[in-house]
Amino acid sequence: MASNTVPPESRKAGLPREAYEIRPGETYPPYVAPEEQLPEFTLKAVVLGVLVGVVFGAANAYLGLRVGLTVSASIPAAVMAIVLFRAFRRGSVLETNMVQTIGSAGESVAAGVIFTIPALFIWQRTDPTVRVDLMEITMLALFGGLIGVLFMIPLRRFLIAREHGNLPYPEGLATAEVQVAGEAGGAKGRLVFGGLGIGALYQLLANSRGLSLWPEEPTQPLPAKAEISGSFTPELLGVGFIVGPRIAGIMFAGGALAWLVLIPLVNLWAGNQVIFPGTKPVSEMGSAEIWSSYIRYIGAGAVGFGGIITLIKSLPTIWESARVGIAEMAGGGSSGPVPRTDRDIPYKWVIIGAVAAAIGLWLWPGVPVSLLAAFLIVIFAFFFVTVSSRIVGLVGSTSNPVSGMTIATLLLTSLIFVALGLADEPGARVAVLAVGAVVCIAAAIGGDTSQDLKAGFLLGATPWKQQVGEMIGVLTSALVMGGTLILLNESYGIGVEGGLPAPQATLMSLVIDGVLAQDLPWRFVFIGVGLAAFVEFVLRLPSLAFAVGLYLPIALSTPIMVGGALRALVERKARSAGEEVDEQREAGILFSSGMVGGAALLGVVIAIAIYFWGPEDPTQPAAWIVGHEWMGGLSTLLGTLAFAVLAWVLYRTARRQKIV
Repeated sequence: MASNTVPPESRKAGLPREAYEIRPGETYPPYVAPEEQLPEFTLKAVVLGVLVGVVFGAANAYLGLRVGLTVSASIPAAVMAIVLFRAFRRGSVLETNMVQTIGSAGESVAAGVIFTIPALFIWQRTDPTVRVDLMEITMLALFGGLIGVLFMIPLRRFLIAREHGNLPYPEGLATAEVQVAGEAGGAKGRLVFGGLGIGALYQLLANSRGLSLWPEEPTQPLPAKAEISGSFTPELLGVGFIVGPRIAGIMFAGGALAWLVLIPLVNLWAGNQVIFPGTKPVSEMGSAEIWSSYIRYIGAGAVGFGGIITLIKSLPTIWESARVGIAEMAGGGSSGPVPRTDRDIPYKWVIIGAVAAAIGLWLWPGVPVSLLAAFLIVIFAFFFVTVSSRIVGLVGSTSNPVSGMTIATLLLTSLIFVALGLADEPGARVAVLAVGAVVCIAAAIGGDTSQDLKAGFLLGATPWKQQVGEMIGVLTSALVMGGTLILLNESYGIGVEGGLPAPQATLMSLVIDGVLAQDLPWRFVFIGVGLAAFVEFVLRLPSLAFAVGLYLPIALSTPIMVGGALRALVERKARSAGEEVDEQREAGILFSSGMVGGAALLGVVIAIAIYFWGPEDPTQPAAWIVGHEWMGGLSTLLGTLAFAVLAWVLYRTARRQKIV
C-alpha cells in the first residue's frame, strides 16, 4: 500500500514550528504531508507492535502490582522500533508510529487491569464464592479497552486538531520528537537498551526470588513503632527520576507522615485497646499491622479525595469536551473530500461498536455484568474517557489520575447498589468491581489513544489506521493479561505479605467491601480526607500525589525520592555549568525508562521460571537462589552500596550522554 515514497531527506530536519506554537489563522502542516504515501499499516509494524505491547504489558503488570505505578511505553516502544527497523532495514516514520501506537496500548490495558482486577485474587483467599476466571479477566480487559478506543474517536477532531496549541499533550509531542530524531540517528536507542540491561542485571542479582545476593528492602525500626525502610530496586529509582523531584518529594512526604508520625500516634492513642477494624490490642501490633489495620484506610480516604478533587477542578473542560463529543457523534463527521490525515473510523461504527461491547459484557457467559451494570459502564466510561483524554492533553499520561476516576466509579456504583437493595445479593461486590474495572481500563486506554493520536497528528499519520492499531493492541494484550496475572499470583502472591502488594487493587477492594457492608471505618477515612484537603487547599500542593505516598508503604516512596533527587541534582548541575538541561533530563529519562522496563521484564522472567521449574511448595526457595543470610549484616551494606552504584550510573549517564 506504499507507493510514491518520499525519502526523509526531502523533509525538514525536525517538526515544524507550528508543532510548538500555533498563531492565529495558522494551520498545522504535518511532518508527513497528506499527499505523501509512506508505509504505515504494514505487517512488520503490526507484528512488532504486538510483540512490544505484550512485553511492556507484562512488565507494567509486574511493576503496577509491586509499586502501584506504571510507566508509559510510548517513547520506549518508539525507540525500540527505530533501533529494530535499522537493524534489518529502514522503516518509515509512520511505521514506527504504528509500532508505538499498538505497543503502548498493551501498557494501558495492563494499567487498567492491575488497578482493579487483582481484588479478585485478594477476595478469593477468604471467600469461597469468589473465583478467578481467565476468560472473565480477558473479556473485561477486551471490552473495556475497545470502549476506551471507540469513545475517544469522536473526540479526536476537537481535542487533537481544533485544540492544538491549547492542549500540548506533552508525551505525545515527545513521542513524535523521538521518532523524527530517530530518522537521523542518535544515541536514544543505546540509552534505552543500556538501561534495560542494567535494570535486568540488578533485578537478577537482588530479587528475593532471583539470586538474592542482598536484601531488597532493608528496614530500620525506630522508637514508638515508627519505621523507615527502602525497596532499593532499579524500577523504583527509575520511576523517581521520571516523575521528577516535586512529585517524588510529595509522595515521600505522605509516606513519612504515615510511618514516622501516624503509626506512633495510633500506637500512643490506642494503647491496649482493640480498635475496629483491628482484632487485637494495638499495643500487641507491629508497625506493619498498624498500617494494614488503620493507616491504609486513612490513605484510602486521602486517595479518594485527591482523585475526586482533581475531577472537580476539571469540570469546565470536562463539560465542554463531553458536549462536543456528543455533538460529533450525532453529526456524523464532515462532508466532502477528507484529507488522509483527517480520516477517522466512521462514527456509525463507533456507535455500533460501543453498543455491541456493552451488550457483550451483559450477555457473555461468566462475566458478572447485569443490564444495570452495562448501563452504568456506558455512562461512566464515556464521561471518564473524556476526562482522561483532556487531562492527558494538559499534563501527560503519567499524571493521569485513573485511580481517582475508578474510585469515584466504585463509590457511585456501590451507593447505587445499596440504594436499590442489591448490596446483599450474591456476587454484588464482584459486579461492582466489574463496572470499575471496565471503566478503569476504558479511561486508561482513552488517555493513551489521545496521546498516540496527537503524535500521529504531528507526524502526519492516518487516524483510522491508528485507531485500528489501538484495537489490535487492546485485543492482543487482553488475551495475555489474564494469564500474566495468574502467573504472577502463583509465583509471587498478589496482595500478600512478602509478595506483590497490589496497592490500588487492595484499595478498591476496601472501598467496595466497606460501602456494600456499610461498615467502612469512616473515622479513619475522614482523617485521610482532612489531611488531603489540608494539603490541597492550605499547602497548595497536589493532594493525589501526597495521598498515594500516604497509602503506599514507605519502602516504595524512599527510592522514588532518591530518583527524584537525582534528577534535581542533574538539572541543577547542568544549569550551573551552562549546559543543556533538556538534553540531560531526556537522557536520564530514557535510561530510567530502560531500567524500569528491564527490571520489570526480569521480574516476569523469574515468575515464569518459578512457575515451570520452581519447587511445588511455594514457601520453599528455588534451587538457583544463592541467598545472603550467611553474610549477616554485611549483606545490607552490600545492598546499600549496590544501590548507590546504580544511582551513580544513572546520574553519570544523564550528565555525560549526548543524545542528538
